[in-house]
Amino acid sequence: MRQFAISLFKVSQTQFAQIPKFYFSKKVVNVPTMGDSITEGDVKELQKKVGDYVNQDDVIALIETDKVTIDIRCADSGIITQMFAADGAKVEVGKPFYEIDTSAAKPAGTTGTPETKKEQKQEVKQEVKQEQKQEAPAAQKSTPPPAAKPAEKKPVAPSVTTPTQRTEKREPMSRMRQRIAQRLKDAQNTYALLTTFQECDMSAVMEAREAMQKDFQKKHNVKLGFSSFFIKAAVKQLQEQPIVNAVIDGTDIVYRNYIDISMAVATPTGLMVPVLRNCERLSFADIERTLIDLAEKGRQGKISADDMVGGTFTISNGGVFGSLMGTPIINAPQSAILGMHAIVNRPVVRNDQIVARPMMYLALTYDHRILDGKDAATFLKRLSTSIEDPRRILLDV
Repeated sequence: MRQFAISLFKVSQTQFAQIPKFYFSKKVVNVPTMGDSITEGDVKELQKKVGDYVNQDDVIALIETDKVTIDIRCADSGIITQMFAADGAKVEVGKPFYEIDTSAAKPAGTTGTPETKKEQKQEVKQEVKQEQKQEAPAAQKSTPPPAAKPAEKKPVAPSVTTPTQRTEKREPMSRMRQRIAQRLKDAQNTYALLTTFQECDMSAVMEAREAMQKDFQKKHNVKLGFSSFFIKAAVKQLQEQPIVNAVIDGTDIVYRNYIDISMAVATPTGLMVPVLRNCERLSFADIERTLIDLAEKGRQGKISADDMVGGTFTISNGGVFGSLMGTPIINAPQSAILGMHAIVNRPVVRNDQIVARPMMYLALTYDHRILDGKDAATFLKRLSTSIEDPRRILLDV
């Protein structure tokens, strides 16, 4: 009996060894997790198709969610044997997305990287140009045949241009645009929105920035901008008036002992509001570095869902687009948003004299359910005072 079992095991082992390896090399890859509270998305673009060989970490597709556009990367090298979704299709987290054969050999001619391929194309172009140069003298030596006499041109009646046809183009809204529209309208429907305004003299900040720019950049290797002054001024006032940093939750008011400021960033795919965490601990240089990183990620479409989670207060700078004044909408579930605008030289009265000063209009939109008019007006006035005299930020007065 024992010998029979051993012989049976040997036969099974031999049969198993004879099974082709590709039976075990095909792998179905599911749609990966794309961030907290994100359960689905739309396939914005398939960058690989069935039959393509992919290397590990190659981008397979771009999936657009209501928050961000995410690169779906390949975890293994191989040939794609099947795609379970097409361009524009809706996909869910955890569902099959594509199948890959990891045992497939890399086809010949695909060893070069994109850089080497570019170099090869340039070399081919150079060779073609050289051949054309070599052929050009031979063409010049050959005597051309006598040119035929041009036919007499007959007068042509002037053409009558008809007006272009009026057309309309319809295209579906992106998932992110739909989400932005929904959130903004929900804020209008839920919050008791009110906006208060204040003008701010930017002379002192501009002088301090110009005077310290070289030393600041030399020490911290980053330029000093205006946003860091406003963030520091906002932090100071949020600490002095914690009600502005609070939020309504049901029938409760939730106070936070931390300050996470959302900065509105315009990206090619829409408005995003990545968050600067623990701003009460950040220096001017820390703020500037973080803003540069977020702006670069926004231009490259690499802002993740985690970058936008949270936030206790928002700052929006419409001034970079030339906006003189506006009423920003609260970024739910926060209680207030500060709107910065364009700096314009305007006549103002100083010491009973009319002088020109670089002025900016500031706007604070707030939830009147939690903030009284006194709270909002005091917050904005004191913030403006800190900007007009930056020494108040440094001395905490």
